[in-house]
Amino acid sequence: MEFIDLRSDTVTKPTPEMREAMYRAEVGDDVYGEDPTMNRLEEMAAERLGKEAALFVVSGTMGNLVSLLTHCGRGDEIIMGDKAHTFLYEQGGVSALGGIHVRTVPNLPDGTLDPQDVEAAIRPDNLHFPRTRVICLENTHNVCGGVPLTPQQMAPIKEIAERHGLAVHLDGARIFNAAVALGIEAKEIAAQADTVQLCFSKGLSAPIGSAICGPADFIREARRTRKVVGGGMRQAGVIAAAAIVALEKMVDRLAEDHENAHLLAEGLAEIPGLKIDPSSVKTNIVIFGVQAQVAEQEVVARLAERGVKVGVIGPGRLRAVTHYGITRQDIDRALVIIRGVMKELV
Repeated sequence: MEFIDLRSDTVTKPTPEMREAMYRAEVGDDVYGEDPTMNRLEEMAAERLGKEAALFVVSGTMGNLVSLLTHCGRGDEIIMGDKAHTFLYEQGGVSALGGIHVRTVPNLPDGTLDPQDVEAAIRPDNLHFPRTRVICLENTHNVCGGVPLTPQQMAPIKEIAERHGLAVHLDGARIFNAAVALGIEAKEIAAQADTVQLCFSKGLSAPIGSAICGPADFIREARRTRKVVGGGMRQAGVIAAAAIVALEKMVDRLAEDHENAHLLAEGLAEIPGLKIDPSSVKTNIVIFGVQAQVAEQEVVARLAERGVKVGVIGPGRLRAVTHYGITRQDIDRALVIIRGVMKELV
């Protein structure tokens, strides 16, 4: 069976151009700084985000971990939303490996943090408390439905951070989805953070990799941190080559994924037993509810039997993500299958 896989944009396959670039990549030893393809990728990533330097890492989770381990010492504290990917889905790595304390404040429905909540969470200078070092944001915000945060929404948090001498780290795994949806350059979003993690392996379709972008002195320290968590790489240009193609060729086409996501949401809204407001879909993530009497796992299982894969993101909530490889025809077919399954269950 040929599946319509909507579980995540991480399931994308590299494009033919990426495979060719990987085959022909000029390589060297990256630990010595001698891989020309990797060096070019890091320069490109930094330029696209308006930062001084960049560092390749193997995943978004590693990017956030390395960034926060570099920003903080043991016993320091970071502030982030209670629905942040780093808080929910990264195994508590900053605490387990870095001894960093995480303090959460509520994410609002649009993925933002209330500036008053953030400022109230900053610790005063008191020997009883950990020292607050970093405020973390996420853009687009995964659990809040792929909502893009505008620079104007992020700016109050940056102002608070600067006033208190703190850093802002952005989990920008899908920062290019945000930029395309907002019609701006990614660097305009990145300007509201000191350091940014971005993924090549989601909507941009590269097979592996992320980058940390920030000040040159920070990136030098982050390279040391990457090494200690096992992230030193050798002839890494073979994977950097695919990420270069991702940056050059795969950003603008994200608008197609956003259009398909909205079409999917409009179709889901018409199916009895499902709950979604299509206007809430801003990028490529579609989160929809099922009626209380319907078990979300049963919906997922029956859809998979018929060739459509979606994921569970919470009690009574499912997630579908559009991406490279999913066409308008796939959306139409998926809606037919979903409608049939829900007719059986409702």
